[in-house]
This record gives sequence, structure tokens and C-alpha cells, in this order.
Amino acid sequence: MKTPRIAVIGAGFGGLAAVIELKKRGFDSIVVFEKGDDVGGVWRENTYPGAACDVPSPFYSYSFELNPRWPHRFSRQPAILDYIRDVADKYDVRRHIRFGTEVVGASFDASTKTWTVELGTGETVEVDVLVTAVGQLSRPSFPAIAGADTFAGPSFHSAEWDHAVDLSGRKVAVIGTGASAVQFVPVIQPEVAHLDLFQRTPPYVIPRPDRKFSALHHRVFERVRATQLVERGTWYGLVELLSIAWVYSKPLAAAIKAISRAHMKRQTKARPGLFEKVWPTYAIGCKRILFSDNYLPALAQDNVDVITEGIREITPGGVVTTDGVHHDADVLIWGTGFKATEFLAPMMIRAGERDLAEQWSEGARAYYGMTVPHFPNLFIMYGPNTNTGGGSIIYFLEAQARYLGDYVEFLADSAGPLGVKPDVEEAYDQRIQSQLADSVWSQCSSWYRNSNGRVTTNWPALGLDYKKQATFRPEDYEVLPA
Repeated sequence: MKTPRIAVIGAGFGGLAAVIELKKRGFDSIVVFEKGDDVGGVWRENTYPGAACDVPSPFYSYSFELNPRWPHRFSRQPAILDYIRDVADKYDVRRHIRFGTEVVGASFDASTKTWTVELGTGETVEVDVLVTAVGQLSRPSFPAIAGADTFAGPSFHSAEWDHAVDLSGRKVAVIGTGASAVQFVPVIQPEVAHLDLFQRTPPYVIPRPDRKFSALHHRVFERVRATQLVERGTWYGLVELLSIAWVYSKPLAAAIKAISRAHMKRQTKARPGLFEKVWPTYAIGCKRILFSDNYLPALAQDNVDVITEGIREITPGGVVTTDGVHHDADVLIWGTGFKATEFLAPMMIRAGERDLAEQWSEGARAYYGMTVPHFPNLFIMYGPNTNTGGGSIIYFLEAQARYLGDYVEFLADSAGPLGVKPDVEEAYDQRIQSQLADSVWSQCSSWYRNSNGRVTTNWPALGLDYKKQATFRPEDYEVLPA
């Protein structure tokens, strides 16, 4: 198999990293299936007001394509999408992409040693290697609340923002207080008549050291590349401190908690009683901490109420809480996150008689998040246990792309498809889950864990540890018989 045919599903950061790495190594028989009309993944889809990254852009970007002209340290969605588009153009990725093409399933045939990819159009495409790059945060999640379908006004998820809805002078109900809500609530608060924020669990909030990069910054970054490397390295170190705190250092975690408490106290003092509502009681780091300087001041405004009672039902005219109070609403916005633990769903992935969803019934798992026993020549970008509790996922994606390149190079010289040895993956999974069992992420309910309590999203150590450990070793794999 000197020139394997490769299919990549998704054209976000992960898909682009995979394609660029493969092209650098001389593999060009690549097709990318993208259900949207452009590259960008979550940064194309999430256009809600205030959408931005909570990792500084000098680090939340490819190491091989530094950008000297970021408009802000914490860049907004339009700037990130422009960056992804520019990368796709520069590295000639677009000619490989079939836009508007959704993959509904794929099956591996051991007799032909190929994957048959099933498209939403009914068409099938045969390839040798299947790379999924659909991410963990691509499918909006809606909690099961009685009467949700009866609401009479506009209703939408933050990831599917309806920009045609004018919020001016309206009563708005926001359900959820995660990363998206922390960003869009301060933007819409000044224009709405009233905002009810329904909070199940409050987030820890810490200061957001953002700044606008000036023309001088841009000139220096462009002319002295070392300054970009210093900026990137500095932020790498700072965000990895969060991982160190959650994984290794309780004193450091305590210090970050103290910073968060002081910040949240200061930002809520204008409204008596607000701090007590928004201060978390779970261990810091158990859920993703959030960076913001304007979320809590927005909650302190007269036209906002933070409601901590549970929701009993939704009516055509609003939301009823468990204390029986009806909260009138003209517009309902869901800020309830994503189905992060349902990896690769709703696609049906099969290998012979095996169904991947059934194999993962207790929780998704893969060798370093990338390869799965009994599913040869299947490779996953941003798969199980490759999320980071503090760093940049792009750092992980680049490590995975390098692994993919080594994997495909070895495959090209092999006599048949490659499958990770079950005992190798089993030993790896036991080690990772043992580390996670003692981690802060096992101490509360969050999108890091599935319904069985298994932490399926997060890597239990530093990004540097992942980069060092996740190296392709031929002895970890077996070649299927010719």
C-alpha cells in the first residue's frame, strides 16, 4: 500500500492539522468530508455575541503557522475563523475538501481491507484509512426539560445563534452558565429589558488578561520572529500552570482558588447577595474555570436575576422553577454546552460485526485517544482522553498529527491494515483511568465525565507529557493478514 487513500471527516483545527501533516510527508490521495460550507469547525458554527477563545491566541494556533497580526491576545471568533481560512488556503487544503457533505457512517471490510464511507447523499466512497476529526464540542446538548417544545417565542442554542432575533427590549431567559454563556450574557445584557439566568452550577471565574495588540505589536512580531516565540512560550507556561494545579499541586490550586474568590468578590460587591449565589462549592478545576472581567458585573445589573432554583418545566410563556414561580420570557437561549462524551456520534462506525458505539457502551476509549482495537486503519483526532484541563488543544492536535504521519508512513510499507493490539490499549487505558480516578475531575459532575462517571474527555497530565508519550511504536500494532 504505497499510496494509501485517506478520508478525513471534518475541516476544523484537527482536520486541517491532519491533512497538512500528511501532505508534508508526500501523501496526497486525501479527501476531506465537511458537512458545512467552509472550514473552521466550531469556529465557523459558534457565532454568538462575544464568542472568543479562552486560551491566548499566540498559543491557540499552529506552531508551524504563527500569526503576527492577532487583533487581541484572546481573539474573537471572526479572527480565529479568518486564521483557519488562511491556513487552509496557504497549505492547499481546500482542493481536498468536499463541502456540504455529511458522513453518516463507515464500515471496514477485512476481505478488501478498506473502509467504505457512507455519505448523507447515499453515495459511498472507498478508502484505505479513515481519520475522524469531528471534535468533542460539535453537537449541542439540550437538557431534558418538560415542555421545552411548547415555548412560544424564539428559542435557540448558543451554538446555533439566531441573529435574526432582535433582543432589544425583550425578556430573555438563559439556561446554563458555562463558557458560552459567560461570553454572550455580558454582550446582550445592556440591550434586553430583563434577563433571567438559570444557574445549576456556578463556574469559578478568574481575571482575563486580554489586551488589544497595536500596530506596533504587529510590526515587532512580523520583523522579529523571536518575539512571537517568546509570547507563545510564555502563555504555554502560564496555561500549563493550570494543568499543574489540577494534577500535581494542591497548594497551587488553592492559590488559584484564592485569586478567583477575590476576583469574584470584587466584581459582585455592587449587588448584595450575588457573590453567595455565584461562588462554587465544588473543588476548583473539577469543571473548566472561566476567564472573564465582564460576566459578573453584568449579573450585578438591575435588569438581571440569577436564579438558582431548579427548572420544573417550560411553558409557552416562560420557565417554571421548582419553587412554583413562573418567570416570564419572550426569548429562550440555551447555553447548555455540548455532547462531549458521545464521541463520533451520530455516525455509525463498524468493522465487520463490531459496532464502535457498542464497544464504547461503558465509555469511549482509544490508545492515546487515537486508535481503537479491532478497528484497523481508523484514526481519531481529539479523541477520548485528549482534552486538556488547562492548555491548548491545538498543541495536542499537532502531536496527534505527527503520530498519524508516522502511522501512515509505516502503513504504506506494511503488508496489510494496522490495528492497535488489544492488550496494549488495555494496559494504557488502565493506567490512564487509574490516574484520572485520583484526579480533581472525578470529584463532580461535568462534561468531562459520561453517565457512568468515567472521565472520557481529559488527559490526566500535562500537554508536554502527552507529546512525549504519544509517539508511534510499530510494536504496539499488529498487521492484519494479507
